[in-house]
Amino acid sequence: MPARPDATNPDRQPANGAMPTRAELRAMGQLAMPVIVVQVGIMLMGVVDTIMVGRVSAEALASVAIGNLYFFVLSMFGLGTLLALDPIVSQAVGADDERGIARALQRGLVLSVFLSLLVGTALLSAEPALHLARQPVEIIPDAAAYARICIPGLPAFFAFGVFRQSLQAMRRMRPIVITIIAANLVNVFFNWVLIFGHLGSPALGAIGSAWASTVSRWLAVAAIIVTAWPILRPYLRPLRGDSVAIRPLGRMLRLGTPVGLQQLLESAAFGAIGLLMGTFGTIQVAAHQVAINLASLTFMVPLAVGAAAAVMVGHAIGAGDALAARRAAGAALLWGAGFMCLSAMIFLVAPRALARLYTTDPQVLALAALLIPIAGVFQVADGLQAVSAGVLRGAGDTRTPLIVILLGFWLVGTPVSLFLAFRTPAGPAGLWWGLVAGLGSVAVLLLVRVRSKLRRPLSRVMMDDEQHVPAL
Repeated sequence: MPARPDATNPDRQPANGAMPTRAELRAMGQLAMPVIVVQVGIMLMGVVDTIMVGRVSAEALASVAIGNLYFFVLSMFGLGTLLALDPIVSQAVGADDERGIARALQRGLVLSVFLSLLVGTALLSAEPALHLARQPVEIIPDAAAYARICIPGLPAFFAFGVFRQSLQAMRRMRPIVITIIAANLVNVFFNWVLIFGHLGSPALGAIGSAWASTVSRWLAVAAIIVTAWPILRPYLRPLRGDSVAIRPLGRMLRLGTPVGLQQLLESAAFGAIGLLMGTFGTIQVAAHQVAINLASLTFMVPLAVGAAAAVMVGHAIGAGDALAARRAAGAALLWGAGFMCLSAMIFLVAPRALARLYTTDPQVLALAALLIPIAGVFQVADGLQAVSAGVLRGAGDTRTPLIVILLGFWLVGTPVSLFLAFRTPAGPAGLWWGLVAGLGSVAVLLLVRVRSKLRRPLSRVMMDDEQHVPAL
């Protein structure tokens, strides 16, 4: 449960209003740390796939890059929609509303089935979509097969997201951390078996990594149910009839769909850069995959801090403490910006050493070492926009980030990428400088919105036909 305001504890009383104290910074760090482990663990599954497939060939690396990209761009819509659970569950926890937690969790599972069918249907079109996007002909069959093989794992992928968001909002992170560690070990094992053909398996290359991911996702959802059952049981049993009520599910979709579209547009913007990189050739795709993997890995930290911010801001709103919500937002922004400043320095100082972790191909290595410092330039902006979106989500504001992503990435970043890549000598690097422009504009606009939103009255998000909690 969230900590309530404590008039007897001077360390919790800010001297200057909404500025976070050391205790609040520490509390944010304590919640964010296991979330970071989980986020990095999820990302590591893709990183390990890339590293292991990269030992096969540059073509196999590019196939996994494009296939995984197509899968995640589409699946991010589903995962983003399920992030509606952040404000619903965290605010219910802050208000000590056990019934509200149960309803949200069960409705999340209902939505996960619907989203699996929706995204799975879209993944079937991978091959014609990749031809339409003018990807290298030699990698399309394996890339499309990778995306199709991921379809059976979608129900587990989304169900795990529901359990994870709900447990995270309850600040019960231990089962998630244990599950992610186990899932990574299983993924490495099955990659070793299926990619390289050990223990009697044929060497499947890129296709093997897709099967490894699908199996790992099902084992992960089974593991989290088992490890977290004492926590989840009161919310899963008995099954509630109102969990399938159309109106509350519709409201949940209306709250979550802007987040899903935001995630889709953001992923699609990065995905578009990957597809455009494919027009330059296989070496460029492989180098892009190396650099984007590194940038995505560091991004998991501010993304986790943003998730922790959504929880703490939601708890404060549910508990009726507007000042605590503002201080939680400040603490999260300081954590996110601080870490990304550190990672930016590493990217700028040691790009070639980082690239060698992924590949020994001299051409891929040279281009990746050129792209990694550009990723270093946008690190801080990327961190601030991720944390700001989490703060707004905890407050129930899911529409503003969607509008900002549309403006920043698609009306600023993408045109800059196209101009620099195809109208100047910058070439592949120009695509990445467009990301710098897009992320910078998104960060500024979201920071302005956070400041404006938290200065206004805040009220709890409700899905059912009940009286709303008064504004704070």
